[in-house]
Amino acid sequence: MKHEKHFFRLSVFATLIIIGLGASQIGINNPLYNSAEAAKRQESLSNGILQAKNIISEGKASFYSDEFHGRKTANGETFNMGNLTAAHPSLPFGTWVRVTNLRNGKDVVVRINDRGPFIKGRVIDLSISAAKEIGLIKSGTTQVKLEALESKPSSFISG
Repeated sequence: MKHEKHFFRLSVFATLIIIGLGASQIGINNPLYNSAEAAKRQESLSNGILQAKNIISEGKASFYSDEFHGRKTANGETFNMGNLTAAHPSLPFGTWVRVTNLRNGKDVVVRINDRGPFIKGRVIDLSISAAKEIGLIKSGTTQVKLEALESKPSSFISG
């Protein structure tokens, strides 16, 4: 009976520690959380500065052919090859992504509105317009870097 009380207190204490660590990961009552940095980040977003959230991946990009123009995309939109959009296997629909061609340094900002590519080794399928922006049309595929963006890029909206 005496050992059961100690075990109960220990398990309650361990549970409280786990809850506290979980809360600290999201910035609740965490003395290590840098609120000045968070405020600066929020200020830059509200000023319309487009910042990269993180590099998602690097790999091969390809583009949709015009045979898909007018068809429905995975999110229900009608595909328009003139818009700066792309297909990605897992990013949420509506995510803005900067795609940089690693061969020539050109980049384009696209919105994810479809699923794909379905060819092994490829990380993104771009609309023809987006592919033209980064010089992808002639080669058909190219090595790219993908970066998710923190906010809607108002200066790049076309689709």
